[in-house]
Amino acid sequence: MASFPGGYPAARRLDLVEDLHGYRVADPYRWLEDADSPETRQWLAAEQELWAGYRAGLPRGDEFTARVRELLRVGAVGLPTWRGSTRFAMRRDPDQEHAVLYVSDHEISGMSGASAPDIPEGGAGNGPGGGERALIDPIAIDPTGRTTLDAWQPDKEGRLLAYQLSHGGDEESLLRVMDVATGELVDGPIDRCRYSGVAWLPGGKAFYYTRRLPPEAVPAGEAQYHRRVYLHVVGTAPETDAEVFGAGRDKTTYYGASVSRDGRWLFISASVGTAPREDVWIADLTACDPAAPVLVPLMVGLDAMASPRVGRDGKLYVFTDLDAPRGRICVADPSAPGPEGWRDLVVEDPSAVLRSYAILDGSELGRPVLVVSRTRHAISEVSVHDLATGEFLRALELPGIGTVGGVGERPEGGHEAWFGYTDYTTPAVVLRYDAITGTLDTWAAPPGAADRPPAVTASQVTYRSEDGTQVRMVIIEPAGQTRGQLSGGRPVPAEGAAQARSCILYGYGGFDISQTPGYSANILAWVEAGGVYAVAGLRGGSEEGEEWHRAGMLDRKQNVFDDFHAAAEYLIATGITSRSRLAVWGGSNGGLLVGAAVTQRPDLFAAAVCSAPLLDMVRYERFKIGETWNVEFGSAAKPEELGWLLGYSPYHHVRDGVEYPAVLFTVFGNDTRVDPLHGYKMCAALQHATASGRPVLLRAEGQVGHGQRAVSLMAAQAGDCLAFAAHETGLSTIG
Repeated sequence: MASFPGGYPAARRLDLVEDLHGYRVADPYRWLEDADSPETRQWLAAEQELWAGYRAGLPRGDEFTARVRELLRVGAVGLPTWRGSTRFAMRRDPDQEHAVLYVSDHEISGMSGASAPDIPEGGAGNGPGGGERALIDPIAIDPTGRTTLDAWQPDKEGRLLAYQLSHGGDEESLLRVMDVATGELVDGPIDRCRYSGVAWLPGGKAFYYTRRLPPEAVPAGEAQYHRRVYLHVVGTAPETDAEVFGAGRDKTTYYGASVSRDGRWLFISASVGTAPREDVWIADLTACDPAAPVLVPLMVGLDAMASPRVGRDGKLYVFTDLDAPRGRICVADPSAPGPEGWRDLVVEDPSAVLRSYAILDGSELGRPVLVVSRTRHAISEVSVHDLATGEFLRALELPGIGTVGGVGERPEGGHEAWFGYTDYTTPAVVLRYDAITGTLDTWAAPPGAADRPPAVTASQVTYRSEDGTQVRMVIIEPAGQTRGQLSGGRPVPAEGAAQARSCILYGYGGFDISQTPGYSANILAWVEAGGVYAVAGLRGGSEEGEEWHRAGMLDRKQNVFDDFHAAAEYLIATGITSRSRLAVWGGSNGGLLVGAAVTQRPDLFAAAVCSAPLLDMVRYERFKIGETWNVEFGSAAKPEELGWLLGYSPYHHVRDGVEYPAVLFTVFGNDTRVDPLHGYKMCAALQHATASGRPVLLRAEGQVGHGQRAVSLMAAQAGDCLAFAAHETGLSTIG
């Protein structure tokens, strides 16, 4: 264990107690909310010095960083987006910091191994029609690696590309339009386009998108909100864009827009913050001005989600959880789009969650089909159905027990579908299904996928939470450990498990996000070093559908923490690990989870990694985009909901004299989602309160944000966290 003979950096404690709806709420470190004050900067500098000294003493800490970096060298490939014979796809080669967007004017047979196309250094192509070429390379744009490609969307003909870049992790995307053939900028940049989709009209002359109102047009402190849907004509000033939708609605509303391939049908969706419900409208653009569409309700005022599209056959297809928490696909007439006219095509499966689908209806097919992706207890499966009746035709045999990404098709129709696949030892590959032959093959694989990852065994177990609810957890261990099949079954002790191992327990439990199998350099590096890694499928996620999500939100948030504590107890009771060798890890909403575990069950584990966390749940909505999460957590402005929040808010449950575990907070200076102040305040509170002698540390990183970053920065952060967990749980060597 680390020791700190000089103690922790001085942090002034305020005698600040407020009366909020009758609750007495203390906030001794509110001054740390001002990141620019001299006092805060001095404290942060001292914390960084403390972390640097601890980091320098970690046994073989640099080796974790190096190993994670090596495991990330497999690279990455993304799903293709087709526009006729033109293909757009992302790929990251082994030594690249960011994935690059490539374009090809004809299909290249196979993109993996020896058959991968030879891309000259710098991304130069092989001439017109001669192969693929780099279209957007973030490193070529910014050699520092701090610029990220956030989103991209080609027009319906593949001649123009709308793309969004941000810098330093702030996710404040600038929208531009490029000529695909020449690479020349033809429009933009347009600012205030964070989280904006782009829906092109045919011909590439205009598109729908969302943009925030200018700061001077909204109340102070609300510049992150107040979005509107606009129609933008390429080459014109964005200030002249026609406002299409959004005025008068809740300031936290997010919008989506899509246009059918033939350009006739416009869909607009609206959801308040991250609520698990949305309203959807449809407009016939042949019967109205695209700048002032006549919107007809498709699903409005209902507590459900819906994703509509008009197929090439002219029918309306709706993917929805209305009256089906695990999802169904319906078909209807777009001229009569309301739910009363929907007919079930693929019905809800009582034990599997619908994820995505593709329609294969090329003229070469005698029988058009649907390719449907589901997850059953977080494990993916893919099936083929008759397009006319929904009849099940066959199941596709996947490479293993893993996760399927979105299923895609050619916009003009055809007989092929593409989807991503990954599991704990397989980097993400792209699989192709041929509906003519019925075959499934690997269409693209990462350039470094031939490098064999460490040998591990993954098994799925079931345990009971405090209220008796069954929760599933995947346990990843060095090869040879067997405790049942990943697909389920009664857990049994691992063969040859002579003693408890150092173990990391990871969880998230929120926002309808599912924890599914996937290639992880962090997991592989840890298990290769001799540890065990467990991933719990907690309530609040979508592992078992929307009901599972709602069982872990608002006044039921404690269920998530109870599920996590029960997972730790299972790992200890079965001898997989012990309290002194268990670490917990989570980020963002998962950081809230870890913070709650630290304050509710400090006796249950030895160490915690708390990354980009929400921890002050009384004031979270005052910062960044926090108000968009009221629908997930509740609002302190409402007395009843403040009671929910105070029931678990980690910052408000720190108690003097408690023997807290070792805790590492990691925060990011340009995080525009979760303010680093949560980590600052909680770190100061725990440093003041803990009686265990175990370290409480802050790793604050600048010029990065909440989301994607360069590979070297990912490896450095992961390596530090793994080294911390290893040291504090007794796993001090690698390999």
